[in-house]
Amino acid sequence: MDILYSDRDIAVCVKPVGLDSEKEVPAALAEALGGEYYPVHRLDKNVGGVMVYARTRQAAAALSKTIQEGGMVKEYVAQVHGTPPESGDWTDLLWKDNKKNKVYVVKRMRQGVKEARLEFQRLSEGQTSLVHVRLHTGRSHQIRVQFASRGFPLVGDHKYGSRDASPVPMLYSCRITFPWQGEAKVYESLPDWAKV
Repeated sequence: MDILYSDRDIAVCVKPVGLDSEKEVPAALAEALGGEYYPVHRLDKNVGGVMVYARTRQAAAALSKTIQEGGMVKEYVAQVHGTPPESGDWTDLLWKDNKKNKVYVVKRMRQGVKEARLEFQRLSEGQTSLVHVRLHTGRSHQIRVQFASRGFPLVGDHKYGSRDASPVPMLYSCRITFPWQGEAKVYESLPDWAKV
Protein backbone atom coordinates (compact mmCIF):
# COMPACT_ATOMS: atom_id res chain seq x y z
CA MET A 1 0.00 0.00 0.00
CA ASP A 2 1.28 3.45 -0.93
CA ILE A 3 1.80 5.58 2.22
CA LEU A 4 1.97 9.29 1.35
CA TYR A 5 2.65 10.64 4.85
CA SER A 6 2.81 9.53 8.46
CA ASP A 7 3.69 11.04 11.82
CA ARG A 8 2.77 10.05 15.37
CA ASP A 9 -0.81 11.39 14.97
CA ILE A 10 -1.94 10.65 11.41
CA ALA A 11 -1.19 8.54 8.35
CA VAL A 12 -2.23 9.31 4.77
CA CYS A 13 -2.34 6.43 2.29
CA VAL A 14 -3.68 5.41 -1.10
CA LYS A 15 -6.40 2.84 -0.39
CA PRO A 16 -6.28 -0.01 -2.90
CA VAL A 17 -9.50 -1.10 -4.62
CA GLY A 18 -10.84 -4.20 -2.88
CA LEU A 19 -9.82 -3.36 0.70
CA ASP A 20 -12.43 -2.39 3.28
CA SER A 21 -11.58 1.14 4.53
CA GLU A 22 -12.78 0.52 8.08
CA LYS A 23 -11.01 -2.78 8.90
CA GLU A 24 -8.59 -4.00 6.20
CA VAL A 25 -6.82 -0.69 5.52
CA PRO A 26 -6.14 0.00 9.25
CA ALA A 27 -4.79 -3.57 9.51
CA ALA A 28 -2.51 -3.02 6.48
CA LEU A 29 -1.27 0.29 7.96
CA ALA A 30 -0.58 -1.39 11.31
CA GLU A 31 1.40 -4.08 9.51
CA ALA A 32 3.46 -1.49 7.60
CA LEU A 33 3.97 1.14 10.32
CA GLY A 34 2.91 -0.45 13.63
CA GLY A 35 0.45 1.11 16.07
CA GLU A 36 -3.31 1.60 15.91
CA TYR A 37 -5.37 3.32 13.21
CA TYR A 38 -8.77 4.96 13.52
CA PRO A 39 -10.90 5.57 10.41
CA VAL A 40 -12.46 9.06 10.29
CA HIS A 41 -14.02 8.84 6.82
CA ARG A 42 -14.66 5.98 4.42
CA LEU A 43 -14.48 4.86 0.80
CA ASP A 44 -16.52 2.04 -0.69
CA LYS A 45 -14.59 -1.25 -0.86
CA ASN A 46 -14.57 -1.16 -4.69
CA VAL A 47 -13.21 2.43 -4.80
CA GLY A 48 -9.57 3.44 -4.29
CA GLY A 49 -7.70 6.63 -3.53
CA VAL A 50 -6.33 9.00 -0.91
CA MET A 51 -7.47 8.58 2.71
CA VAL A 52 -6.32 9.91 6.08
CA TYR A 53 -6.32 7.84 9.29
CA ALA A 54 -5.80 8.93 12.88
CA ARG A 55 -3.15 7.16 14.96
CA THR A 56 -4.51 8.36 18.33
CA ARG A 57 -7.99 8.89 19.77
CA GLN A 58 -7.22 12.62 20.15
CA ALA A 59 -6.25 12.91 16.47
CA ALA A 60 -9.41 10.98 15.50
CA ALA A 61 -11.54 13.45 17.48
CA ALA A 62 -9.75 16.45 15.90
CA LEU A 63 -10.10 15.09 12.34
CA SER A 64 -13.76 14.17 12.91
CA LYS A 65 -14.43 17.72 14.12
CA THR A 66 -12.71 19.12 11.01
CA ILE A 67 -14.93 16.94 8.80
CA GLN A 68 -18.13 17.91 10.67
CA GLU A 69 -17.25 21.60 10.29
CA GLY A 70 -16.61 21.21 6.54
CA GLY A 71 -12.86 21.77 6.85
CA MET A 72 -11.82 18.64 4.94
CA VAL A 73 -12.09 18.97 1.16
CA LYS A 74 -12.45 15.68 -0.73
CA GLU A 75 -11.98 15.59 -4.49
CA TYR A 76 -12.49 12.69 -6.87
CA VAL A 77 -12.08 11.70 -10.51
CA ALA A 78 -14.71 9.54 -12.19
CA GLN A 79 -15.21 8.07 -15.66
CA VAL A 80 -18.88 8.36 -16.62
CA HIS A 81 -20.95 7.18 -19.59
CA GLY A 82 -22.02 9.94 -21.97
CA THR A 83 -21.12 13.63 -21.89
CA PRO A 84 -22.32 15.56 -18.85
CA PRO A 85 -22.34 19.39 -18.88
CA GLU A 86 -18.95 21.16 -18.85
CA SER A 87 -19.43 21.92 -15.16
CA GLY A 88 -22.15 21.77 -12.56
CA ASP A 89 -23.22 22.29 -8.97
CA TRP A 90 -25.80 19.63 -8.07
CA THR A 91 -27.89 19.32 -4.90
CA ASP A 92 -30.19 16.33 -4.41
CA LEU A 93 -32.15 14.65 -1.64
CA LEU A 94 -30.84 11.12 -1.12
CA TRP A 95 -32.41 8.19 0.70
CA LYS A 96 -30.56 4.96 1.45
CA ASP A 97 -32.24 1.57 1.46
CA ASN A 98 -30.01 -0.21 3.99
CA LYS A 99 -31.41 -3.66 3.15
CA LYS A 100 -30.38 -3.32 -0.50
CA ASN A 101 -27.35 -1.08 0.25
CA LYS A 102 -28.62 1.20 -2.51
CA VAL A 103 -29.24 4.95 -2.57
CA TYR A 104 -32.04 6.78 -4.39
CA VAL A 105 -32.70 10.40 -5.34
CA VAL A 106 -36.07 11.39 -3.84
CA LYS A 107 -38.29 14.45 -4.30
CA ARG A 108 -39.02 15.53 -0.72
CA MET A 109 -37.51 15.58 2.72
CA ARG A 110 -38.65 12.80 5.07
CA GLN A 111 -37.12 10.60 7.73
CA GLY A 112 -33.75 9.22 6.63
CA VAL A 113 -33.41 11.62 3.68
CA LYS A 114 -30.22 13.71 3.52
CA GLU A 115 -29.21 16.61 1.31
CA ALA A 116 -26.23 15.93 -0.95
CA ARG A 117 -24.18 18.51 -2.86
CA LEU A 118 -21.26 18.24 -5.26
CA GLU A 119 -19.54 20.40 -7.87
CA PHE A 120 -17.82 19.02 -10.96
CA GLN A 121 -15.76 19.94 -14.04
CA ARG A 122 -15.72 17.79 -17.16
CA LEU A 123 -12.09 17.05 -18.13
CA SER A 124 -12.68 15.04 -21.32
CA GLU A 125 -15.67 14.00 -23.40
CA GLY A 126 -16.83 11.23 -25.70
CA GLN A 127 -18.73 7.99 -25.27
CA THR A 128 -17.29 8.17 -21.78
CA SER A 129 -16.14 11.37 -20.06
CA LEU A 130 -13.66 12.07 -17.29
CA VAL A 131 -14.98 14.36 -14.54
CA HIS A 132 -13.34 15.98 -11.53
CA VAL A 133 -15.70 16.15 -8.53
CA ARG A 134 -15.55 18.14 -5.32
CA LEU A 135 -17.83 16.84 -2.59
CA HIS A 136 -19.57 19.29 -0.25
CA THR A 137 -21.35 16.49 1.64
CA GLY A 138 -20.14 12.95 2.23
CA ARG A 139 -23.19 10.76 1.59
CA SER A 140 -23.11 7.04 0.87
CA HIS A 141 -22.69 6.36 -2.90
CA GLN A 142 -23.26 10.10 -3.47
CA ILE A 143 -21.22 10.64 -6.65
CA ARG A 144 -22.42 7.37 -8.15
CA VAL A 145 -26.11 8.19 -7.54
CA GLN A 146 -26.03 11.88 -8.49
CA PHE A 147 -24.44 11.14 -11.89
CA ALA A 148 -26.52 7.99 -12.58
CA SER A 149 -29.79 9.80 -11.78
CA ARG A 150 -29.01 12.26 -14.61
CA GLY A 151 -28.22 9.55 -17.16
CA PHE A 152 -24.42 9.46 -16.66
CA PRO A 153 -23.71 6.29 -14.67
CA LEU A 154 -20.10 5.67 -13.72
CA VAL A 155 -18.23 3.23 -15.94
CA GLY A 156 -18.22 -0.13 -14.11
CA ASP A 157 -20.98 0.86 -11.69
CA HIS A 158 -23.38 -2.02 -12.32
CA LYS A 159 -25.41 -1.22 -9.19
CA TYR A 160 -26.40 2.15 -10.67
CA GLY A 161 -27.04 1.37 -14.33
CA SER A 162 -23.73 0.76 -16.10
CA ARG A 163 -23.77 -2.23 -18.48
CA ASP A 164 -20.08 -2.32 -19.47
CA ALA A 165 -17.45 -4.96 -18.67
CA SER A 166 -15.41 -2.95 -16.16
CA PRO A 167 -15.36 -4.92 -12.87
CA VAL A 168 -15.49 -1.90 -10.52
CA PRO A 169 -16.80 1.69 -10.63
CA MET A 170 -14.30 4.10 -12.19
CA LEU A 171 -14.20 6.40 -9.17
CA TYR A 172 -11.10 7.49 -7.25
CA SER A 173 -10.35 9.80 -4.34
CA CYS A 174 -7.66 11.94 -6.02
CA ARG A 175 -7.07 14.77 -3.52
CA ILE A 176 -7.69 15.44 0.14
CA THR A 177 -7.06 18.81 1.81
CA PHE A 178 -7.37 19.52 5.52
CA PRO A 179 -5.85 21.78 8.19
CA TRP A 180 -3.45 20.03 10.56
CA GLN A 181 -1.37 21.64 13.31
CA GLY A 182 -1.68 25.10 11.79
CA GLU A 183 -0.98 24.26 8.17
CA ALA A 184 -3.02 23.15 5.17
CA LYS A 185 -2.17 19.58 4.22
CA VAL A 186 -2.79 18.47 0.63
CA TYR A 187 -2.27 14.90 -0.60
CA GLU A 188 -2.86 13.72 -4.16
CA SER A 189 -2.82 10.57 -6.28
CA LEU A 190 -4.23 9.77 -9.72
CA PRO A 191 -5.08 6.36 -11.19
CA ASP A 192 -3.67 5.55 -14.65
CA TRP A 193 -7.14 5.69 -16.23
CA ALA A 194 -7.55 9.36 -15.20
CA LYS A 195 -4.28 10.68 -16.61
CA VAL A 196 -5.25 12.77 -19.64
